[in-house]
Amino acid sequence: MTKRTTILVAGIVIAMAAWGQTDAQAADVIIYANQGAASGIRDLAAGYEKATGNKVVIVTAQGVAFNEKVNANEPGDVVTGFLPAGLDDLVKRGKAVEGTVVEFARAGNGVAVKEGARKWDISTTDGFKRAMLEAKSVMHSNAGTGPYNTRMFQKLGIYDQIKDKIKLSEGRPVASYVASGEVEIGIQQTNVIQPFPGTVYLGPLPPDLMEYGRFGAAVMTVSKNKEGAQALIKFMMDPANHALIRKSAMEPPAR
Repeated sequence: MTKRTTILVAGIVIAMAAWGQTDAQAADVIIYANQGAASGIRDLAAGYEKATGNKVVIVTAQGVAFNEKVNANEPGDVVTGFLPAGLDDLVKRGKAVEGTVVEFARAGNGVAVKEGARKWDISTTDGFKRAMLEAKSVMHSNAGTGPYNTRMFQKLGIYDQIKDKIKLSEGRPVASYVASGEVEIGIQQTNVIQPFPGTVYLGPLPPDLMEYGRFGAAVMTVSKNKEGAQALIKFMMDPANHALIRKSAMEPPAR
């Protein structure tokens, strides 16, 4: 084989490899999963990959970091967010395609304590109220389902009694503060607060105190694979896949 022929063949091989890579990438779907939805997205993505053979790339971040990625128009196809405010804002700012927003899951709050610490019975409203009054410190987040707690404490008539011992998490999961002993009781979204090493999950809030946060997904305006994005969202909404949502302590949307 001449030197010229060798170069020509090598060029063809490189080109074919590039074409193959482009085809593979076209099948990939990139989804941005905020902290509240991340666990459910991981299970749904695994199910989608198994069912279709297409790869799902999950980009996870929380708070400011999540918003920065979306605002920077980094590559992506599907974005998740809190409903209605979170995704409505993305649509208004041109980051999500109008008319593609759908609800795929919901989650309420649960309670955790440090491993080896006192385990209150929070299965009833009276039991939960007692735990809040007796605990030395209580923590919840200041975003997502976090603000629900203030309303709940006011509803129970104990907010003024406990407000001085309430702390808000900053950039870390509530359970990490509980595990380190920085706070005695932690309250956060059921699928975020558990499982976490060094903590014991006491359970969800009593039914009459539960308030659900709703999570949605939408096609990103920067998407180069809108067909794949829509297919993934359709899979996420399909009742046949609700078991994947429940797997991580989230729930399907209320119908």
